[in-house]
Amino acid sequence: MSFLPKDVQDGLDAARISTLAKASRLSLTAGGRTHAVLRLWKTGFSVALADTPHLRGFVDLYEGEAHLFQCLIVAAEEEGLEMRYEFKRATAIQTGPALDFERPADAPVALIEDHLNP
Repeated sequence: MSFLPKDVQDGLDAARISTLAKASRLSLTAGGRTHAVLRLWKTGFSVALADTPHLRGFVDLYEGEAHLFQCLIVAAEEEGLEMRYEFKRATAIQTGPALDFERPADAPVALIEDHLNP
């Protein structure tokens, strides 16, 4: 195991965070501001500690322009230069209207009318 001077280690950590932020297409919106999401896992996500204020409550999670989830979050812990948040609730955004009945698996997608033979 090698030990690096603190300023060198801090520089390497900052470069790793910057690379994660540039590579990620994930972002979140909270309080009208958008923040880059560094990592996402099943029960939470992380953001850059230096660039993001302390978050809590409802946030919207996006991948590019696609709205993925509306989440209720709580701060979990600082991990290096990242702040980890856990989902209390993550509701997937539906692309169609909500159904108030069960749709059979073999239901037709659309109806085709025969205008030639009324």
